[in-house]
Amino acid sequence: MERELAGREAGDRTFSLVTMGTALFTGVSMVVFGQVDPDPATRVIANILTGVGFLGAGMIVRGAGGVRGLTTAAGIWVMAAVGMAVGLGLYLVAGLTSVVVFVVFRSKQILDVRRMREPSS
Repeated sequence: MERELAGREAGDRTFSLVTMGTALFTGVSMVVFGQVDPDPATRVIANILTGVGFLGAGMIVRGAGGVRGLTTAAGIWVMAAVGMAVGLGLYLVAGLTSVVVFVVFRSKQILDVRRMREPSS
């Protein structure tokens, strides 16, 4: 709520918490259910995705200036996937995806700074 009032989107802490929570739920469900019957574990994973979808939907705001928060919602969604990869023991996939996400978010900041420095015609 305080971020919405300030006009800011989700930050690093939000992304980190979503990733850690997803990893924890995925890992625990695989340990508890996965070795006996994988069906309940896959249902837990499906419900995690539903919950993350609600979080992402809460980040999308439509106002007079258009729609905001789509990139943040997509970032939360992909970081939940990273958390699932960690929870499933797919560390290389999680690491590489995290690097790509970082590059995507960072490149936007770099391009914005360059645009501000360019003289307008």
